[in-house]
Amino acid sequence: MDYFCAQVQQKDVGSRMQVGQELLEYLGDPTRSTDLEQDQQRLDKVIDELTGWVNSSNFKVSLLGLDILGAFVDRLSGRFKSYIGTVLLPLIDRMGDAKDQVREQAQNLILKLMDEAAPPMYIWERLAVGFKHKNYRSREGVCLCLIATLNIYGAQPLILSKLVPHLCAAFGDSNSQVRDAAILAIVEVYRHVGEKVRIDLTKRGIPPGR
Repeated sequence: MDYFCAQVQQKDVGSRMQVGQELLEYLGDPTRSTDLEQDQQRLDKVIDELTGWVNSSNFKVSLLGLDILGAFVDRLSGRFKSYIGTVLLPLIDRMGDAKDQVREQAQNLILKLMDEAAPPMYIWERLAVGFKHKNYRSREGVCLCLIATLNIYGAQPLILSKLVPHLCAAFGDSNSQVRDAAILAIVEVYRHVGEKVRIDLTKRGIPPGR
C-alpha cells in the first residue's frame, strides 16, 4: 500500500494506466493485499487520489479510476461507507460525461455503493444535490439513476416524498432531455406507489393535463 500510495499521485497518463492495472490485481488478490487497511490515513489518501482520477479529462484514466474504486467497494463493503461523501460528487460529475461508457460506469458504481456499502436512501440523501447540477447530462443522469434504483430495490427502501419534489422541479428544466428523464422517473415512481403520487403532484400545483 505504501507503493500504491506514492504511485497513484502521479499525473502522467501512461504511469497511471500501468499502476492502475497493478492496483486492480492487488485488490483482486486478498492474500497479497493483507495490508490494505493497516494504515487508515494511507487508505484515505489513496481513495482521495483516485477521485482525482475519476475527474480526469482523459476518459481512459477516468474509467480506470471508476474500476479501481469499484474494486475497493468490493473489498471494503460496509467499511467503504465513510468514503461515500468523498466519491459521490465526482460520480455525479461523471454521470454528465460526454462519453456513454463513462456515464454508465459512474451510475453502475453508485448502484454498487447501494448494494455493498450503504442503504439506498443513505446514498440518495447525498445524491439529490445532482438534481441541481450545472451540467444538464448530470441532472438527466440522476433521474435515470433513480429509475435504475427503483427497478432494483423497489420503493420500500426509499423515502420518495424527499425525491419527488426534485423531479417536479425538473419538469420545468431548461433542457428537454432532463424534462423527459424526470417524467420517466415519475412514471417509475407511479408504477411502484400508484395513486399516491398523482395526489402528491396535484398538491404541488402540477396541471392535471401534465
